[in-house]
Amino acid sequence: MLEEFITDFKAWAESFGAKPNGVNCVYRENVKDDAFTKGGAYFGFIQPDEAPSGSYHDFSLVVFPDDERGKWLVSLCVGSLGFKEDYDLAAQPGIRRLFAKLVSENGYNKPSFLDIETPLPKAFVSKEPNFVNFVKSYSSVISACEIIDPTTIEGQNKVKGFLATYAQIREWPTNKALRDAVQKGIQDALVKKDEKDDIQEVTTLLEHRKYVVLQGPPGTGKTRMTKLLASGMKAKTFFTQFHAETSYADFVWGIRPTLDSDQLKYESRDGVLIQSIKYAINNPQQKVILIIDEINRANLSNVLGPVFYLFEYQMDASDVVIKLRNDLELNAPPSNLYVIATMNTADRSLAVVDFALRRRFAWYTLWPKAIQSPRFMHNYYDAIASIFEQYASDEELNLQPGQGYFLADSEEEMKKRLKYEIMPLIKEYLTEGLLTSAKTPSQTTLRHKSKRNYSFEFGHLLYCSLSR
Repeated sequence: MLEEFITDFKAWAESFGAKPNGVNCVYRENVKDDAFTKGGAYFGFIQPDEAPSGSYHDFSLVVFPDDERGKWLVSLCVGSLGFKEDYDLAAQPGIRRLFAKLVSENGYNKPSFLDIETPLPKAFVSKEPNFVNFVKSYSSVISACEIIDPTTIEGQNKVKGFLATYAQIREWPTNKALRDAVQKGIQDALVKKDEKDDIQEVTTLLEHRKYVVLQGPPGTGKTRMTKLLASGMKAKTFFTQFHAETSYADFVWGIRPTLDSDQLKYESRDGVLIQSIKYAINNPQQKVILIIDEINRANLSNVLGPVFYLFEYQMDASDVVIKLRNDLELNAPPSNLYVIATMNTADRSLAVVDFALRRRFAWYTLWPKAIQSPRFMHNYYDAIASIFEQYASDEELNLQPGQGYFLADSEEEMKKRLKYEIMPLIKEYLTEGLLTSAKTPSQTTLRHKSKRNYSFEFGHLLYCSLSR
């Protein structure tokens, strides 16, 4: 079985553009009987200017097999001689993210790929008894890895995914057919999560916690998700959108002047919170959802005031009574009332959300992702996403335009959206000193037989991405 797998492994690599024997990589293996007993069995690829045996530098793609039909380990490793040319590559957050997408709960991704000193966690290594032997010499230099069953399609796809990702960062593919094969290899291995998974998770979270904030970059469907949740729960919906001038009187209760008489008069007006509470009290058999859009745009201490106390997780009826208005006092919200709020993580002008709110609400993040729709412009989305994944810091990922920006009825419409919506947004980020690694000319050395240096500006990066 091992020989057959290795044959397939080499064929997969060639389908991704690998040219062994020093052209763009070197194939190595040690699967002799004594290698298994000594804990050193492996096969994989290293850089083209490394020797065919002995210690080596930089990133390699290595599979550690087991000769007793046990679980194997597929991994991205750094040679025992450390970094020679790949230090800058390892420092790019995008490389770590590429492999993080492949790694499931059966794998491990180091927080920093520059770290070649810290061994794999004992809890991970102990998942498989045979791991103690065959990774004991390599544990500290493994950057990303996954436990796989080589006899299953899932396990084989995971190996192909690691191999395809390695091919991508080494730029093995030199034509569209090879690039398409790489992308398919990666897609088949991804830890997939679709919108139905998000809806189910948030529904469960909402049922359990009752007060949830959906946060994420612009265009990720946060407001759409709230409507889908309300529809799925068959709930009566109340909606409000916060802004800088939203007040307690707007949201909870206040008095306002009437303008339809000669004399100045004031009347009591219920805010959307009291409206939803009253409805929930009068209709105890129906679920009620209050949607608060852009919750972080208002001064929450001023808007909520003493109402903060009501949104206490697992708070049963208590002796503390909150007066919302003269004829409405509560010691707990109605049990059939739920609150869903949305928050745009890319809005840099907003103050930090009150810690009191963070403690009382559960938080769920929606990230940009490709969607299945005839209107979804995959090539434009992939171009923008690849730049953010490779160059953005973890904090700057909150700025990536979501999938909603890439829904268009024609190529012409998408080009206009890119010109008049997406690029002005990117320009604003760059003006604020964000995404500097994609803006400032930086040098990336690609280790091929012929070395090439590139100085990138964001616009050039986008052009290159769209031209692939």
